[in-house]
Amino acid sequence: MQVIRTVAEFRRVRPTISGPVGLVPTMGYLHEGHLSLVRRARAENDVCAAWVFVNPAQFGPHEDFERYPRAEQRDRALLEGEGVDLLFAPSSDEVYPPGFDTAVEVGAVAQRLEGAARPGHFRGVATVVAKFFGIMQPQRAYLGQKDAQQVAVIRRMVADLNLPVEIVVCPTVREADGLALSSRNVYLTPEQRAAAPALYRALGWARERWTEGQRDARVLRALVQDVLDHESLAQVDYVSVADVGTLEELDRLNGPALVSLAVRFGSTRLIDNIVLGG
Repeated sequence: MQVIRTVAEFRRVRPTISGPVGLVPTMGYLHEGHLSLVRRARAENDVCAAWVFVNPAQFGPHEDFERYPRAEQRDRALLEGEGVDLLFAPSSDEVYPPGFDTAVEVGAVAQRLEGAARPGHFRGVATVVAKFFGIMQPQRAYLGQKDAQQVAVIRRMVADLNLPVEIVVCPTVREADGLALSSRNVYLTPEQRAAAPALYRALGWARERWTEGQRDARVLRALVQDVLDHESLAQVDYVSVADVGTLEELDRLNGPALVSLAVRFGSTRLIDNIVLGG
C-alpha cells in the first residue's frame, strides 16, 4: 500500500494509475463498516483507494474534533490487510493551507436534519469531498447508508457540479444487537452502550407498522418517538420521516421514505436510519 501525504505527490502518482479507481472516504478509527466498503471497492475496481482525514471544517466550535478517536497505525494496517492500493492521509495544513478561502455550499438537502442541528457541517463535508474528488479522481466512491443525509448531499453536489464520480451506497453494518457501527460508539459508557440499541429498535417498530400498511408519516414519527421516550438515557434531537431524495418531511408515504433519527447519550450523539420501500 502506498501512503501519500501531499497533493503534489498524489498528482504525480495519479497519471500512472490505469483502470477504474474505487475510493473509500473515511475519518479513520476504522471499524467493520468501513472495511465492508473497502471490500466492495476492492472487488469492483482495478485500484482501491482510501483517504483518512479528520476534517476540521465539518466540526462545530463545541463539537468533538479534538477528542475524535484517531489510530493511524492501526488504520493503515487494516487498510493494507484489505488490499488497499493507495492511502491519502494529508495533514490539515495540506488540505487547508494559509489563505484558503473557498467553500462548497449545497442547497436545501443540506439545511435540514443534521444541517439544522450542526450549522456549517455539510459545507465542511462538501468542500473536502469536492477537493479530494478533484485530487484523487476516482471513478466510484463508496459510502455507507448510515450517513444517509451525507450521501444525499454528496449526490446532489456530484450531480450539480457534473463531477464524473459514481456514488455507490452500501448497507449499514450493525452489531448483533442492532446498533449501527460508528467510530463514536467508543465514547459510550457501559450503561449507555446497553441503552443505545433503542435506536434500531425504534426504527424496527416503524418498519413493522409500515409493513402492516401504515402510511401516515405523523403516526410513524410518533411511534419512533414513543419507543425512544421509554429509554431514560436517550435524549432525542429529532425523528424524521422524509422523502429519500430531498429529505422534505412527509405527511403521507406514497413512495420510498427515509426514517432517520439523532439521539444523545450524555455527550455522545448517534444517528441511524432505515429506508422504507426502497
